[in-house]
Amino acid sequence: MRNANQTAYTSSVGTSQGLGVQSQVTASPRSQMVRPAVPQGIPVLTLFNTSLNINIQGINGAVIGRRQGPYIQFFSQHMYVSGVHAQLKYNAESGWCIVDKHSSNGTKLNQHPLQPDVEMSLRNGDILTIANINLQVSVN
Repeated sequence: MRNANQTAYTSSVGTSQGLGVQSQVTASPRSQMVRPAVPQGIPVLTLFNTSLNINIQGINGAVIGRRQGPYIQFFSQHMYVSGVHAQLKYNAESGWCIVDKHSSNGTKLNQHPLQPDVEMSLRNGDILTIANINLQVSVN
């Protein structure tokens, strides 16, 4: 439920399998959160940084970047984040993964730099670093 200071936006996001996924962005003066409709059987991935008011739920195939993807509102003002920085993917064998998309300032998982175009599994409690922004990983 939204309060009087919040606005809801709904957008359709394509996944890597070509399925459409609806997501809802709830914006308030203090924070924003992307809440996608999660297909049944897929664990919910949440990436968050409370000090930066970032709280996003993973969308299969979604780009993380300053210029593209459903999370632009979180990264558009962070100049070290590339326009297309990384991509979230889900597959049944390895679960949620992150892929660096040849970003200028890199992507790290638990302080280990990722190689471009290589899927790395995300686990509950991991720290994902997009350029200079640390995000706590929660998988439920």
